[in-house]
Amino acid sequence: MESIDTDSQSNLLLRTIAMPNDTNSNGDIFGGWIMSQMDMAGSILAREISAGRTVTIAVNAMKFFKPVKVGDIVCCYGKLLKVGTTSMTTHLEVWVKPVIRENIDNTSRFKVTEADFTYVAIDNKGNKRPVYST
Repeated sequence: MESIDTDSQSNLLLRTIAMPNDTNSNGDIFGGWIMSQMDMAGSILAREISAGRTVTIAVNAMKFFKPVKVGDIVCCYGKLLKVGTTSMTTHLEVWVKPVIRENIDNTSRFKVTEADFTYVAIDNKGNKRPVYST
């Protein structure tokens, strides 16, 4: 997996393109869409760690630093912070490689947001189960 320069322990978990259907009335990408990308990225990591099904149970506060535009490449990076008996907490960051715009170097990236997401490992009946770290 690709690591991001600002945090060598974070791995690229998900990469996608911001599309027109994901915009608000100002033409920027909805914050909720960004949060859903983070949740998908974090769930990939949690699922790999627990070797099975997981559910999101908590997200700490999020603050958005810059808007995301249509066509921007959205990259979700993450790392495991801690593992409990049945839960895992991940730290997730969203970085964007912008489309070519005035006064923006198209090779630069910027951080959009970050948050800690907590997941619980569950069995096929939806009950908590122990996390099996790999």
